[in-house]
Amino acid sequence: MWNWRRILGFAVLCVGVLAPAAAASALPQYVALGDSYSSGVGTRVFYNEECSRSPEAYGPKVAAARGYALSFQACSGAKTTDVNSKQLGTLNNGTSLVTITIGGNDAGFSNVILNCALYYFTCGSSINEANSFIANKLPALLDTTYNDIRSRATVAHVVVLAYPHLFTSEGKTCNANFLTSSNEKKLNETADKLDAVIKGRVEAHKFTFVDPRNAFLPHEVCSSSEWLNGQSNPLSESYHPNVSGQKEFTTEVEAVLP
Repeated sequence: MWNWRRILGFAVLCVGVLAPAAAASALPQYVALGDSYSSGVGTRVFYNEECSRSPEAYGPKVAAARGYALSFQACSGAKTTDVNSKQLGTLNNGTSLVTITIGGNDAGFSNVILNCALYYFTCGSSINEANSFIANKLPALLDTTYNDIRSRATVAHVVVLAYPHLFTSEGKTCNANFLTSSNEKKLNETADKLDAVIKGRVEAHKFTFVDPRNAFLPHEVCSSSEWLNGQSNPLSESYHPNVSGQKEFTTEVEAVLP
């Protein structure tokens, strides 16, 4: 038999365990989905090496600033099909906010950039293949992912971020690689094609589109104040937003929140 002191002690313990959980559940729920641009590759600081999730990514920063309970699902290397199959489990009718960057890996954009940096002669064909995929196959893939998000998070504010230009408008080169001014300009044009398709599908689904390109204009690779890594060691950190770039993503997301 438990005496009254034991009963009181057990009750106090329960309050201590359940109160934080109850407080957390009372917070608005935020699910951060997407690829390496959302997980925080480029910042060089990670919670989770498998998915390269970073405390410097915009998801944790937005959650902390706005008082959200965060479910951080974004994962380096993710494609639309990975989001659909692996990242949507915590979405529900109570989800308040969803953010995502997706589509770049479907088009093989990061591989195209590295291919152009390492192998000059195959750069043009790689860019052409990516452009074709973006125009002909990506829209349907995005539609499936956006439909899957909305079917689970029925009332959430869904914010979709585009991708910034990686290179300066004049194609300024630096670092020891095979990137040329001409190919850098073509890669920026591919980024524009990618962002245009994303914007079109976002608007069709009545989500919120965030375009970081103007903010990043003075801060591309090889600029005097880079918000994006150039070719780096390790190579996986290359051509991704650094801490300053993720800070700007945070500002851009916060600007469209109520």
